[in-house]
Amino acid sequence: MLKDITLGQYYSADSVIHRLDPRVKLVATLVFIISIFVASDPIGFAIITIALAAVIIKSRVPFSFMVRGLRSIIVLLLICGLFNLFLTPGDALVKWGKVVITVQGVRAAILMLVRMVYLIIGTSVMTLTTTPNQLTDGLETGLRFLNYIHVPVHEIAMMMSIALRFIPILSDETDKIMKAQTARGAEFDGKGIVKKAKAMVPLLVPLFVSAFRRANDLALAMEARCYHGGEGRTSMKPLHYMRRDAIAYILMLVTAALVICWRVMGRR
Repeated sequence: MLKDITLGQYYSADSVIHRLDPRVKLVATLVFIISIFVASDPIGFAIITIALAAVIIKSRVPFSFMVRGLRSIIVLLLICGLFNLFLTPGDALVKWGKVVITVQGVRAAILMLVRMVYLIIGTSVMTLTTTPNQLTDGLETGLRFLNYIHVPVHEIAMMMSIALRFIPILSDETDKIMKAQTARGAEFDGKGIVKKAKAMVPLLVPLFVSAFRRANDLALAMEARCYHGGEGRTSMKPLHYMRRDAIAYILMLVTAALVICWRVMGRR
């Protein structure tokens, strides 16, 4: 359910990760994603795990809160793992009729599962330690150079901020609708995928209606306040790099360099 989605939620705490410049956290997330797809052996993932564990500890966000976001994608994780397990050709490990499990398939399935889990946790760290306003300012400031080639950076950042803000709102709305439907006799705990899918219909319809109504109200409010994009607009809290941001960049590059170097050395 939406209540299990941690992406877009902010966890208030006083930590060095919370105080980092949002541009640093955006770049760090991008480098982290690249690193988990570059790594392909236990040593590479051990380096990433140590770095990720250090960031989680420094963020002071409960680990149980971060992994809660995995509940909503368990089915997706299983599907991806099974596809890699049964559809990857190679040396047969287990053969049962036409079903063949290969050594390469097991390795590909494990890699895919680990990468997706790390991807969710890593992006959750960024959103849990950064407010939507900070993410918007960081994205707009960091990509400002694209304005020279007429890329609407401000509009893109604004859409991302609005989307992130709507996640917890829709989560609360879903909870209210479910309670109202349950009071009227609806059942959401039915056994079987088909029954669960049918039970979602009376939930999704009012949820979509509410989402479109909120979007329309927001558009009218922005027009009433004469919003016309980012041209000529200034920031109330301009971003400035601090010493801790420079240290974070150095540590980030060192970690990425270790992962890449180990991958290159492993191929020799």
